[in-house]
Amino acid sequence: MTAFNLLSEPIRKYIRDKKWESLRPIQEASIQRIISTDHNYILISRTASGKTEAAFLPILSKINFKEPGVKVLYISPLIALINDQFLRVESLCEYLDVPVTKWHGEASKGAKERLLKNPEGIVLITPESLEAMFVNKPYNIHHLFSSLEYIVIDEIHAFLGSDRGTHLRSLLSRLQKVNIKKFSIVGLSATVSDARQYIELKEFLGDTDHTKVIRDTTPKPISAVFKYFPGSAEELPLALLKDLYTRTRESKVLIFPNARGRVEEVAVKLKQISEKVGGHNNYFSHHSSVDKEVREYVEFFAKNSTLQNFCISCTSTLELGIDIGNVDEVVQIDATHSIASLIQRVGRSGRREGKASNLYLYATEEWSLLQSLACWMLYQEQYIEPVSVNKKPYDVLVHQLLSIVKGSSGISLSMLLQDIAENSAFSNISREETEDIIHYLTDIEFFEKLGNELIIGIEGEEVVNHKDFYSLFDTPVFFKVSSNGVKIGELPLSPQIRENENIYLSAKIWSIKDIDYRTKKIEVLPASDGKKPKFFGDAADTAHRIREKMLEILISGEQYDFLDETAQHTIALLRNEFSVFSFHDFKIERPLLNHNGRLTFYSFTGSKINRTLKLMLDSMNVEVTFDDKDSSFTTDDLAVEELVTILSDPTLSRNTDEILTGLIENLPGIIDFSKWGKYLPVIYQVKLLRDKYFDFEGCHTYLRNLKIITNP
Repeated sequence: MTAFNLLSEPIRKYIRDKKWESLRPIQEASIQRIISTDHNYILISRTASGKTEAAFLPILSKINFKEPGVKVLYISPLIALINDQFLRVESLCEYLDVPVTKWHGEASKGAKERLLKNPEGIVLITPESLEAMFVNKPYNIHHLFSSLEYIVIDEIHAFLGSDRGTHLRSLLSRLQKVNIKKFSIVGLSATVSDARQYIELKEFLGDTDHTKVIRDTTPKPISAVFKYFPGSAEELPLALLKDLYTRTRESKVLIFPNARGRVEEVAVKLKQISEKVGGHNNYFSHHSSVDKEVREYVEFFAKNSTLQNFCISCTSTLELGIDIGNVDEVVQIDATHSIASLIQRVGRSGRREGKASNLYLYATEEWSLLQSLACWMLYQEQYIEPVSVNKKPYDVLVHQLLSIVKGSSGISLSMLLQDIAENSAFSNISREETEDIIHYLTDIEFFEKLGNELIIGIEGEEVVNHKDFYSLFDTPVFFKVSSNGVKIGELPLSPQIRENENIYLSAKIWSIKDIDYRTKKIEVLPASDGKKPKFFGDAADTAHRIREKMLEILISGEQYDFLDETAQHTIALLRNEFSVFSFHDFKIERPLLNHNGRLTFYSFTGSKINRTLKLMLDSMNVEVTFDDKDSSFTTDDLAVEELVTILSDPTLSRNTDEILTGLIENLPGIIDFSKWGKYLPVIYQVKLLRDKYFDFEGCHTYLRNLKIITNP
């Protein structure tokens, strides 16, 4: 029987009414398997290949929605993605008379109340909203979700290897505990291609034996062009902006810079150029600081703009699967820090079947150009960074302990320990470790003993009752930005937020007139003084394989016809700088440059290993200046032989507990990368630093295999 014939008649009618000529490959494969089994499935297929329908067509055909209770829970990493997918799923469910409800902070209160009165159909939710229900109204969890049959997790790769992913795993375990029978899970992803990640994904869903991967390997043609315009961190070169405008003025385009401030700079300056030459006025910015209504307008405009061209300068807010219609071109300004991110961004263009994706990569600095090239080469090799999974997420455990105790309004120690032991997210944390952390939380009054039960203590109440409790990441303090009573957006407090400074926001330049720190409000007016705004951005970690590829490119003679002339010349100059070294094996050899007594060691390894190496050198009182951009360690205080001896010492990355304990004592803010890590005993903070922030095992392996080569 064909996949189409396996579907229920209402779903077949939906397909006929939509005038689909055929099912997509991922849909053909998933329908036959999901309908015939109760396995978990992970559907992997490029962006815009029909993954959402590949999950919902068979699920909707299979489930009896006349039975009471919510039957399908769709979990998304973004509220915007929920709002977008709601329209698609609702359209599909109209044919079955199945209600679809959004449940998040911005969703309709009336729709939520209707669902509580009559639990049925499909609910779309974020992990944070699910957490809020567990904490504040646990009876609603039982009431709504005790008869779930399927959970669909969209953009599952966005959760993998993160605290948010561990949090979601814990929530899935807790949901399963209240469910009448075992529900099945379908995960959707566009950026998993490595067999190792299949294993990690299966473990993520908690049932490796009954989890299957379905992958559509249909290739997508991509046209890539690299352009190089030397610039500065403060401002993009005018020549780059003019070239970018010329290339995109007749297109529907998304532009991805690497920081919110640069997003705004691009939108503002392209709009200014367009106004001068009489071009269109559809230049927008889109990121988390832009007002929600403005973001939604931008998304609506793009999705419904069939005749008008547009340009949206954006962050990762438009990297995931929000459907904004047909995009002709994608632009990346300076290097992405991951191949996974590049894959997502490339996939935003050429969404129509049979149409190529067009990618322009602009670089403003030579090492960024080299990294962009390395990412592109690895993308073509179908490499994606391995996911780093923290096997012992002590910090997420703190959060979930607080959540369980708060939601239970009192629970015995033995029952709490049992709940954690049965939770697959914490399967590698021993009972003794959990008990140790619970006792510490009691000591600092996060918990309080009331008879034989634990309840939330005085200090814990302040934490669990805060609106930011439900998330696993820190939310910066945002100030509302308004002009003459009209809200423009929000900005996190930073050194640039000062009166009379100019800022970029919502594709315009504003002058700050007043800052009210009590009410967290900023009043602005359109800027007219010509003063350049400043902005700040945080660099993300880069994987070892990307840096290794950068070295491989430097020592090869391969020419790349997709580079413009300036880019080719810049790569040639970099290659010439490293031509003084005689390489035989780029996998293990690394250059040590001696330039008039100043030594520079180029590690060409990942950010976490570099960070670890810098810590170890600091612990030995070796003064070095480190630059993660070019992966270099520079010193004036050592002879070549001394530095070689130090770097070749196999004990360099060992004996770490004492170093990390001292680091936490002298620099307590080091643990701030983890929102909940600061509430752990120091011994567990040390373990967290070792496992998540540094990479001692990777550093040790790197140093053990390292062969240093020097210039003549």
